[in-house]
Amino acid sequence: MSSEPSSFWATKRVIVTGGAGFLGSFVVEKLIEGGAADILVPRKEHYDLTDREAIRRLLDDAWLPPDRRPTHLHPQGFQPTLLPAFTPADLLIIHLAANVGGIGANREHPAEFFYDNLIMGVELMHQAWKYGVGKFVAIGTVCAYPKFTPVPFREDDLWNGYPEETNAPYGLAKKMMLVQAQAYRQQYGFNAIFLLPVNLYGPRDNFDLKTSHVIPALIRKAIEAQERGEHELPVWGDGSPTREFLYVEDAAEGILAAAEKYNGDQPVNLGSGYEISIKDLAEMIVRLTGFQGRLVWQTDKPNGQPRRALDVSRAREYFGWSARIPFEEGLIRTIEWFRKNRHQIVS
Repeated sequence: MSSEPSSFWATKRVIVTGGAGFLGSFVVEKLIEGGAADILVPRKEHYDLTDREAIRRLLDDAWLPPDRRPTHLHPQGFQPTLLPAFTPADLLIIHLAANVGGIGANREHPAEFFYDNLIMGVELMHQAWKYGVGKFVAIGTVCAYPKFTPVPFREDDLWNGYPEETNAPYGLAKKMMLVQAQAYRQQYGFNAIFLLPVNLYGPRDNFDLKTSHVIPALIRKAIEAQERGEHELPVWGDGSPTREFLYVEDAAEGILAAAEKYNGDQPVNLGSGYEISIKDLAEMIVRLTGFQGRLVWQTDKPNGQPRRALDVSRAREYFGWSARIPFEEGLIRTIEWFRKNRHQIVS
C-alpha cells in the first residue's frame, strides 16, 4: 500500500481488532499513512471479544462521534477526523485479534485456542452484520490447510483433508469465519472477505520462548547462547519441514489492499512465495546472529506440518498485491530490532 493518502480510507471509520498487537500495529500505521479518517483499536481489557455484550458495546461506541467516544479506543497520538455524514456502511472491521502460539502452546491449550478464536469470529461477524457494518475483513491462518496439502497450497485445496494435529483446533476455529463469511454473503449480501496469511515475522514479534513461533524463538536462543558462550543450540524436530514466511509489513499492506479492492467470496492466500526448510532457516539465523556453536536437532519433538508454502497468484490477480521484502533482509531487520529492544521486552 502506498503511503500516499487514499480517497477510499478518507471516509472510512475502521475498527482493527488486535490493533495493538504484532501485525495490528503495522496495519494501524499503514492506515494512518493511507489517510484513514478514523481508527479504533479495542483492547481486551475494555472489550472482551468472546463476550457478545462487549462486542455490542464496542459497536455502539464506534457510532459515537470521536469527541464523545472512550479515548482508549484510539491509537496513541491519533487524531480522528469528524465525519458528519457517517453511516454504518462507512464502518469497516479488520479482525486480527486471536489467541495464538507456537507448537508447544497449541499442544498445551487446544481447547482455549479453539473456543476463543471461534467465538470471537462468529460473534463479531454476526453483530457486524446486524449493525449494518459496510465490510468485514476476516484474517484466517495457514494452519487451516490440510496436513498433506499439495505444495504450493492453493485456496481450492482448503477443504481436502484435516489440518496438522498440533494446531488443528486453532486452524479450524479460524476457518469457520470463511464458512460464515460465505453464508452471510449468500443469505444477507454481507460483504465479508477471508484472507489466509502465512506465518509472519518481523520487528515487534513475540519473543517469549513459551509462546513464540520459530523465527523469534531461534533469534533469541541464538543471541543468548552466543552471549553465554554456549556451543550448542537445540532446535525442535529434525529440520526437514519447510515453511514460508511473510514479513509483517508486507502482510499489513496485503490486508489493506484486499480491504480496499477485493469484494469476493473466495479465500485468498497472503504469502511471499519463498519456501525454506527449518534446517536452512536455523543455519541462516545462526549466521546472521553470529552464533559460533552447532545446531542440535531434538528429534523427539514434533516437526509440525511437513511442508508449507502458498500459491500467491490469487492475491496478485484479485487485488494486485505481492510481497516486497526479501527474506534475508526481513530477518536482518528483525534481528536488529530484537537487539535494540530486547531489554524492554525480555525480563
